[in-house]
Amino acid sequence: MSFLDLLIPAAHAQAAGGQPQGGGFGMLLFPIILIAIMYFLMIRPQMKRQKEHKGMLDKLSRGDEVITSGGVAGTVTDIGDNFVTVEIADNVRVRVQKAAIGNVLPKGTLKSA
Repeated sequence: MSFLDLLIPAAHAQAAGGQPQGGGFGMLLFPIILIAIMYFLMIRPQMKRQKEHKGMLDKLSRGDEVITSGGVAGTVTDIGDNFVTVEIADNVRVRVQKAAIGNVLPKGTLKSA
């Protein structure tokens, strides 16, 4: 008895020369189920978050208090197509990309901090 005999059972090796073993549908079903699980656990929630973020950016207006993805908090003073000007202190304004706005804070949050 060789080491190879332990890895390949004799019954499996004998059936290889005969008829196909079937299981073709079962072999095809597993990747389909795996893709469906990946879609519902990973892709769909990410698409939902992107849609919510885009809606938040569309509703952005002057005077809103925001936090950028870098953690800088300030008040929106100007909004362009791709950039937003955020005032982070008196007469200190920073231009950031619109997509870098992470959250819109409730009014008065920065004054209380």
